[in-house]
Amino acid sequence: MRFLFWGLLLAALLGGSRIAADQKPSSTPRAKPVAWKRYCQPTGGFCFKYPNSWSVLGEIFAGHGVVVAPPQTQDRSLWNAITLAMVVPPPEGDREPLGLDAVIQEATSGLRERGQDFVTEQRQQRTVDHKPAELLKVSYHDKSNEHDWIEELVFIEGPNNEIYSVALKSSPQDLARMELAFAQVLASWILPEPESPPGATDETPPKPKTVPPAKPH
Repeated sequence: MRFLFWGLLLAALLGGSRIAADQKPSSTPRAKPVAWKRYCQPTGGFCFKYPNSWSVLGEIFAGHGVVVAPPQTQDRSLWNAITLAMVVPPPEGDREPLGLDAVIQEATSGLRERGQDFVTEQRQQRTVDHKPAELLKVSYHDKSNEHDWIEELVFIEGPNNEIYSVALKSSPQDLARMELAFAQVLASWILPEPESPPGATDETPPKPKTVPPAKPH
């Protein structure tokens, strides 16, 4: 299994107002919140939010994942972006679940197979959407384009032992800004609850029983 993950950039500037000495002070205008779009993967089952100015670059993993990125001017191979996907489907039959550790081992093996000399910067257990998750952060020099990269991959275990990933790929000089936005994208990631059939919600009160009228004696 190969993992190709990219990252993103988000910056906010706050303005102020200067008040003259002979005027009554007025409140400083509040900065408008950054507009975010919501995306739900049709076959992957997950939803997340990303900045309104970004674009969806395309789907991956046979429609089980998607790549989003901010506008950039350099060659596409050097873009920072975020990839979100279901990387391991639920096990079928009597197969044992793959687990987070095995997925991380495959991710690092993929780097070795591409001939990358990588350094593990961080590995940390986390919780995403109330589900067990694990972070793997690596840095390496890509020999194919002589570019330095840092990847942060968060693997999430779903309720049916499927594995999802939310990951960024970043140039080191952009990492501080990208990590800020990456954290917000990761915090917005959810697996929607299955919809209840009509009339089966907990808030639906039971229908009152109809009492037949008493017969006259």
